[in-house]
Amino acid sequence: MRRRGRTSRLVAAGVACGAALAALTVPAAEARPLAHGTTGRASAGQPVPDTEHTNRAAEAAGAGSAHGAAKDSGTAGVHWAAKDSGTPRVRFRGLAAVDRRTAWLAGTEGTVLRTTDGGTSWRNVSPPGASGLQFRDVTAFDARRAVVLAIGEGEASRVYRTDDGGTTWTESFRNTDPKAFYDCLAFFDRRHGLALGDPVDGKFRVLSTADGGRSWRVLPADGMPPALDGEAGFAASGQCLVTAGPKDVWLATGGGAHARVLHSADRGLTWTAADTPVPAGDPAKGVFALAFRDRTHGIAVGGDYRPDEPSPQAAAVTADGGRTWRPAATPPPAYRSGAAWLPHSRTAALAVGPTGTDLTTDGGRSWRTIDTGSYDTVTCTPDLSCWAAGEQGRVARLER
Repeated sequence: MRRRGRTSRLVAAGVACGAALAALTVPAAEARPLAHGTTGRASAGQPVPDTEHTNRAAEAAGAGSAHGAAKDSGTAGVHWAAKDSGTPRVRFRGLAAVDRRTAWLAGTEGTVLRTTDGGTSWRNVSPPGASGLQFRDVTAFDARRAVVLAIGEGEASRVYRTDDGGTTWTESFRNTDPKAFYDCLAFFDRRHGLALGDPVDGKFRVLSTADGGRSWRVLPADGMPPALDGEAGFAASGQCLVTAGPKDVWLATGGGAHARVLHSADRGLTWTAADTPVPAGDPAKGVFALAFRDRTHGIAVGGDYRPDEPSPQAAAVTADGGRTWRPAATPPPAYRSGAAWLPHSRTAALAVGPTGTDLTTDGGRSWRTIDTGSYDTVTCTPDLSCWAAGEQGRVARLER
């Protein structure tokens, strides 16, 4: 009876999550803004805009609204349901959801949290001695195995791995090059992954692992095209480097004369670069996040992270694997730092940022705001759940 009861609850919860996602994709004329959960106060940790990686200006960029005040009632009760992380000083830009019950968060003050009950409770599983680090990305393979990335110049850039749910951690990489600065990581499968670093000696630096993040090596730069002056990645959401399938990977850039997306079809050995219509030409502008639903169809979001600056053309789409990009006909109204395709959908995706959440139901060509709360990153899982996280210890799951 106990097992049957637990199974029934899981099935009911799965149906509820599926219904919430289905409600999001109703035609725009029938939809209304999401109802929004409550949150707390913010902490440090912002997009890294330029090669000096000063965070002071970015601190101001994160003062998003404390509450996402919906303009009217929620779409069929769909809302971001806040899950109290108990860490109001931490900003979470790293988010990895395994399913509707299990998720990992990585943030400022060396903080790593894990839930296995859908966000009802969170366990602090931060690596010992990491309180001075800024974790900006996390990849989770399941409830026990995860890899986290800390950003910063020189030895501040590190990678840790756990195989026991965060009870113990192994530091598997520490950057010793004072010119290097790592921004985000992504995995093709449980063994093969990459970590993206800003340009060193004129080219983006890429780390590679073939053992699940237990060891790393710097890939040769021969196959990497030259970086533009001032070009870098943004450590804003853990989505400046994304994969699709066993070998394809894309990296997003900003800060240079053009906001570009670089693509590799051989796990980072050789790359090609393509300009996007997302505005650039300033250390605060560029593509901040990518999301690919397969190896050909992708979306890019970004803009200008400064809160007092407009972000026109803050989204673009590709249907040829990133060789060419088109501007969204109706882009998000402001800077967006994270993006994710809805589970099992060919046309629906979410974008999040300090001023709201936007939805597309036509593959990224047009976007509409469905919530005004502040989130930095978003992800969805195959079992029909979507999670978001950001400032003020904020984490939420899409529910109905």
